[in-house]
Amino acid sequence: MSPLKGVRKNLETKDAVAKDGVEKASESPKKGALRENIEAIAVAVLLALFIRTFVVQAFKIPSGSMKETLQIGDHILVNKFIYGVKLPFTGHTLVPVKDPRREDIIVFEFPEDPDKDFIKRVVAVAGDEVQIRNKTLLVNGQEQSDPYAIFTDERTLPGNIQPRDNFGPVRVPDRTVFVMGDNRDFSYDSRFWGFVDLRAVRGKAFMIYWSWDNDAFGFFDFSSWAHAVRWGRIGNFLR
Repeated sequence: MSPLKGVRKNLETKDAVAKDGVEKASESPKKGALRENIEAIAVAVLLALFIRTFVVQAFKIPSGSMKETLQIGDHILVNKFIYGVKLPFTGHTLVPVKDPRREDIIVFEFPEDPDKDFIKRVVAVAGDEVQIRNKTLLVNGQEQSDPYAIFTDERTLPGNIQPRDNFGPVRVPDRTVFVMGDNRDFSYDSRFWGFVDLRAVRGKAFMIYWSWDNDAFGFFDFSSWAHAVRWGRIGNFLR
């Protein structure tokens, strides 16, 4: 074989290897793309679960017990790490930050049915003495200004009938809080079923991200759709 033919054959062999490598390389991204998509979805799911468990969670308001602060159909965000990082399912605090304070709006597991979440306002914390006298809230013997409370029932019920308007005095135990709804005459809260254990507290409500008035919505009345959205409440921070 002449030197020229040997060089040409060697170049053809190298070229064939190069083409084969290109073809294989063109196949590998297709296989890699599927794997990358699965990994991206898995990371997104894990991140979403992490955020929902430890950072922030969305809730919908189903009742009027917190009127006028919260309306039926409000969708809120709850800060889950403000009271510390908790171990899921147990409520055990891994990294303590701070405890709920008076006037905080908290979401918690309902003591009578832990599968349900309730939202109320903290009116007293551990060590406080709570009393309600003719609808007036007293904490440690001091009458509270209670700026968020509303009363829509003119009746004042005696304590021997039910504790709504006349209650206590009682002292809040350690590691618990006493909560009430802002709609005082129509709220099922600590006056009726007792204290909230801090382990049951999910977090602090801090913002309304969406609000929908279902009573103003007509499915076939398209003009009502815009009116059903409470635009003025979206983005409001809670106090």
